[in-house]
Parts: sequence; C-alpha cells; structure tokens
Amino acid sequence: MTSFDIRRIGGRIGAQILGVDLSEDLDDRLVGELNTALLEHKALFFRDQTLDDSGQLRFAARFGELTTAHPTVPSIEGQPHILPVDGEEGVRANRWHTDVTFVRTPPKASTLRALVVPPYGGNTLIANTAAAYTDLPGPLREFADRLWAVHTNDHDYAEPRNRAAAERRAVFTSRRWRTAHPVVRVHPESGERGLFIGGFAQHLLGFGADESRDLLRLLQSYVTRPENTVRWTWAPGDLVLFDNRITQHYAPDDYGDLPRRLHRVTVAGDVPVGADGGRSRVLEGDEAAHYTPAAVA
Repeated sequence: MTSFDIRRIGGRIGAQILGVDLSEDLDDRLVGELNTALLEHKALFFRDQTLDDSGQLRFAARFGELTTAHPTVPSIEGQPHILPVDGEEGVRANRWHTDVTFVRTPPKASTLRALVVPPYGGNTLIANTAAAYTDLPGPLREFADRLWAVHTNDHDYAEPRNRAAAERRAVFTSRRWRTAHPVVRVHPESGERGLFIGGFAQHLLGFGADESRDLLRLLQSYVTRPENTVRWTWAPGDLVLFDNRITQHYAPDDYGDLPRRLHRVTVAGDVPVGADGGRSRVLEGDEAAHYTPAAVA
C-alpha cells in the first residue's frame, strides 16, 4: 500500500502518479515508495506540477547524486545540472536512444519537465527494454547475452538542419567517446535483464559493419514493439521520471516549427554489468568523471 495512487498507462510500461506534490519536501518513505514504483513501471508520470528549476533539482537529487547537464553540451546559464531540450535549436533526437550511453557510466535515471509544448505532436515515447529481452526467442536471448556493443557520440544521432544546428553538433562531438557495453545489461537493483542498445550503439564487437547493423536492427525491433512502449502527451508543468538503465525513449519530430522546450536533470549511474558479470569499458576517451561524479571505477 502506497501513500499515493498509481494509474497504469501501458500494459508493460508506465504509470501516472496521483496525489504527490513534487514541490513539497518528500520524506524518505515516500521517495522509497516512488523508487519501488519506478523499478516496477520503468517510467513515472506526474501531471499538474508547479516545479521550477530548483524544485526539479531537489526532486531528482532524492534518487542519487546528480550529473552535470551533459558531457559536452552546455547547461542553462547558472544551472550546471540542467540541460535545455529545445526543439527550436534545430537538433531533435528523432531516434530511439538511452541517455548518454557513450560514456562508461550512463545516468541511472532522467527527469524531464515541460516548460513549453506544442498544441499537437511533441510527445515522448518510452520503451521497456526488459520486456523486449523477455520477448526474444530463447536462442536469440542466449546469443544476445554474449554480445557487446560499441557506443559513441560521434555519429549521425541527430542530423543538423541549419548552421546553428551544425554548430551545436560540433559542440556535441567536441570530445569523443567510444565505450563497450554489454548488449544485455543486468539491472543493479531489480536483477532484470534488458537490451542495452539504442541510437548510440553503432556496432558489435567481433562483427563487421553489415552484420552489426543487421543484428542491432533485429534486437532493436523488439524494443520498439508497440506493446513494449508508452506515449506521453505533454502539458506544461508535467514531469516524467524514467529509469535510464532499462528504458529507451524517443521524441518524434512531428511538430513543425512550433516551440517545444523541456529541462532535463539526470541522476548519476554506475558501470553497466552484463549477463556474464563483465563490466563496461572505455575504448576511446576517458571516464567522464566531470559528468558522472558518482562513477564507480
């Protein structure tokens, strides 16, 4: 029994939390209940919140140490932990991905808060990668358990539309990382296995470009099955909290030139561990300690 109401949104992922005012100081018991709900539902949705930047920071910090905004992209002015997600800048993440998997310690969790949303489109889709793993046929699951993928920030994750966007991309890739992660990650709290791939995963260790592309596309097709996803239609003030260790997300570019602005705050994560106990390793770049202060060597 929780001190709030939970309304499931999708059959396999997503729940709206009712009866919690995130602008208030949340006690440890409530935070523990929310964390339990997060582990079960993978993504939690909060409507009609009245948070400002400091409130979002305070809420996210209840789930762990915060990262800085991004390994390369600047934060909003005066707020080193807040990343502006602004569709007007011409770079839109119109692709399934898990946040910042190109470093060794991607975030544990992400919070997104809506400031400005278009009257249509601009939704966010989130996928349950544990359900995707479970859906794999047995032989394919066993095969995936042994695979490792190279994730990098230096690729066509978001194609620039104009000069300003091209300049932003240059900032995004101003420092380059390549990291080997297990394709199947064991969740450090729940023990669930999930497909840890997405848009930053560019090829598989031990396979050529063509084979990597085909195998990653096959595995990714299970992640994006409709039954494994949930779609959220934003309203100003909404906040979404999702477990970055066992989800992917996608913001379709379907709102033309209309403004869309969110603020993102992420919680520092640990080193992913595979089905065989192997831990992720850096292939190019560094440990990104400036971004993940809670990194475990």
